[in-house]
Amino acid sequence: MAPLTAIDRYLFRLIIVPLIGTLVIAAMLLLLEKMLNLFDFVVNEGGPVSVVWRMLGNLIPEYLSLGIPIGVTLGILLGFRRLALSSELDALNSVGVGYGRMLKVPYILATVFAIVNFGIVGFLQPYSRYAYEGLRFELRSGALGASIKVGEFTRIAERTTLRVEQSFDKGADLRGVFVRAGQADGRSLAVSAARGQFLLTDDPDVIILRLKNGTLVHDSPRNQVPRVLTFVQHDLPVDLPAMERFRTRGAENLERTLPELWKMMRSPETSEQDRTMASAAFHRRMVQWVVMFVLPLLAVALAVPPKRTTSAIGVFLSVVMLVTYHKISEYGERMGAIGRIDPMLAQWVPFAIFTALCFWFYHVLAHKPGGQPIGGLERAIKKFTGLFKGLKKPAAKMGLLPEEAETVAEGSR
Repeated sequence: MAPLTAIDRYLFRLIIVPLIGTLVIAAMLLLLEKMLNLFDFVVNEGGPVSVVWRMLGNLIPEYLSLGIPIGVTLGILLGFRRLALSSELDALNSVGVGYGRMLKVPYILATVFAIVNFGIVGFLQPYSRYAYEGLRFELRSGALGASIKVGEFTRIAERTTLRVEQSFDKGADLRGVFVRAGQADGRSLAVSAARGQFLLTDDPDVIILRLKNGTLVHDSPRNQVPRVLTFVQHDLPVDLPAMERFRTRGAENLERTLPELWKMMRSPETSEQDRTMASAAFHRRMVQWVVMFVLPLLAVALAVPPKRTTSAIGVFLSVVMLVTYHKISEYGERMGAIGRIDPMLAQWVPFAIFTALCFWFYHVLAHKPGGQPIGGLERAIKKFTGLFKGLKKPAAKMGLLPEEAETVAEGSR
C-alpha cells in the first residue's frame, strides 16, 4: 500500500475531527432517553443510583452499532463539504485528483471502523447485553441492596417489615425505627426505637439490626398478654431471603455471539423456530458492519452542494437515509424471526437497494459532467420556499407610498 500523501493527510485531518465529534454526540443522544428511563426504573426498584451508570455503560455497545455509521458518514460528509465550500475540491479536480483518488482516506477510516463495528456487534454486544440484563435482575431481586425509603413500610426480609422516620449518613444512622417480625407459628415481635443501625455478620445470609433506646413487644398465641420490654440496646438478627441465581448467557439471540448464532443455525438439534430466529439475528449483524463499506460513497455524494449554494440538505438527507435504513433492518429482523419473510432476504434485499442508491449518487457526482445527485431535491425545496416568499409582495408593486405601506403593515399587525 502506497504511503499517505500530503493530500491524504489533509483529508484525514478534515474528516477525523467531525467524525469523532459526531460519533460521541450520536451515542450521547441515543443514550439520553434511555438514561431517563433507567433512573426511573432504578429509583422505583429502590436500588442505588450509581447502578444507572453501570447499566448505561453496558448499553453503549448496542447504541454504537448505529452511532458508528452515523459518525463515519457525517465525518466524511462534513470534511468533503468543507472542501467544496472553500473551492478546494474544484482545485483538486482541476489538477487531476478525482473523487476516486480522494476516497482512499475515507475507505481507510471506514475499514477501521467496520472492523470495530464487527467486534462490537459480533462479540462485545452479546456480553454487554447479558451484563445489562443481570443488573436488571439484581435490582428486581434486591441483590444490589434495596434502599429503605423514609416514611414508608419496607419489607427487608420474609415476614419482616421496617419503617424509618429519618435517615442520615447514607443510611448508616436511622432515626425513629419501627420493626415488625413474624414467624410461621404465629409469634410476632414489634420493636420501636429511637435509633438503629445495620451491621454485618460472619454469616452472609444474616445481618444485625442494632436498635437503641426503645420498646419491644413480644406476642405469642400461648401468652394471653404480650410481653413488653424497654431496652437501651438490642440486636435484632434479620434473615436475608435466598437470592435466586441469574440465568446463564444465551437465553436470547441478543446475548449470542456470531459463532454461536452460526452454530445454532446449523445444528440439527435446534428447533425450526429457533433456527429462524438465530438466522434473522445473524444476517442482521452481518449487514450492520458490511454496510460500512458503502457509506463513504453516500457521504461524498451528499457532501457537495449545488454550485453557488451553501445548502446543508445533504447533511439532513444522509441522517434520514441512515436512520430509515436502520429501522427497515430492525423491522426485517423481527419479520424474519417470526417467519413471515426469509431472514436472509429481509436483510440483504434492503442492503442491496441501499447500496445501489449510494453507488448511483456517487456515479452522478463523479462521472457525469455537472452532475448533482441532490440537485433536483434542492430545486424542489427552492420552489416550495419561493411560494411563501411570493405571498409577501413589495409595497412598491402595490402602488403604495412608503408612509402608506408602513401604515398598512401596522394595521395588519
